Amino acid sequence: MTLKSWLPEGGKNVFLQTKAMCAEAEGKGAKLWRLSIGQPKGPALLSARQAAAKAILSDEESMHEYQDNGSPGCPDFAPRFVQAHIERGLQGHQIAFLPTPGTKSMLGLIPMACGGHSGQRIKVATMTAPGYPTPSVWIKYLGNGQYALPTNPKNGFLFGCDGIHTETKLVMANYPHNPSGQVATRRYWEKICEFCQAKGIRLFNDAAYAMLVYQEEGGEQICLLTEVAVDYPDLSWVEAFSASKVIANGTGWRIGAICGSPDFVGDIATIKGQTDSGFNAALATGVLYAVENDQEGIADRRCQYEMRILILIEYLKSSGMQLAVEPKAGFFTLWKVPKTAFGQEIK
Repeated sequence: MTLKSWLPEGGKNVFLQTKAMCAEAEGKGAKLWRLSIGQPKGPALLSARQAAAKAILSDEESMHEYQDNGSPGCPDFAPRFVQAHIERGLQGHQIAFLPTPGTKSMLGLIPMACGGHSGQRIKVATMTAPGYPTPSVWIKYLGNGQYALPTNPKNGFLFGCDGIHTETKLVMANYPHNPSGQVATRRYWEKICEFCQAKGIRLFNDAAYAMLVYQEEGGEQICLLTEVAVDYPDLSWVEAFSASKVIANGTGWRIGAICGSPDFVGDIATIKGQTDSGFNAALATGVLYAVENDQEGIADRRCQYEMRILILIEYLKSSGMQLAVEPKAGFFTLWKVPKTAFGQEIK
């Protein structure tokens, strides 16, 4: 008898597939330029590493114990980390905060917190065609209904309210968008917030690249969901922030925070509190020090990403490639599929 997987086919996403292909090629002696995976090269910012090193040597028990839904080792981490991303003050608003071990593991809790659990089925809209695949993977494993919001060059990768289906319970947005690098403006968020509030839809945004915006959107104000959503008291919303790309290469640190309306954050916290032990307080201390004291280092890395993207775009354009859209944030570029490549027809 041969034991087999109990999971459905297609258990590897594009990241795992690409990494496997690269490893196989390098194992055969090929030298690769890895342009396809969202992992920065090198270490985290020195300021973050030094602060984390000092913290981890602390004798305080709070630095080494379970952090759970709080952060006793790094007091007030979540509101301080979120505020470092937001231009307007958040004091006085009905808003709740929750520290998280990054965002990826939290993406499964979002639909669960909206009722998509225990055999119940909800309809969820995601930005996954094209986009970061993890939300749709979680929804699939949870047995919920998922559809991709229409994002394409024609609409500037900004889905409209008319793309949100009836009976949708949750919209999972991702701005700045991976992989198009598009950003949302205040006017855009106002339309989405007003629609979701009127329809009773919960609204979530993954803002992992919030500190990596390097192009302005004409005369309109680029902003995050939080800056607009706090003005909609009847909107149920959450926005997630991650340190993975903020401190250069913090992808392995798994530090983040969410903020949002108390009802939505509270539902997530209930599930998280029963299934998770919290993040690493020493690493969180390093992250917080960097975002509060080393914006120069963060800006330098942001400029480095922009320079590299411009060089890549210029080179690929000179070879006949066509951008799907000009990126405004992050370190991804999205291209139109060519009809032929390396002498082969692309189907």
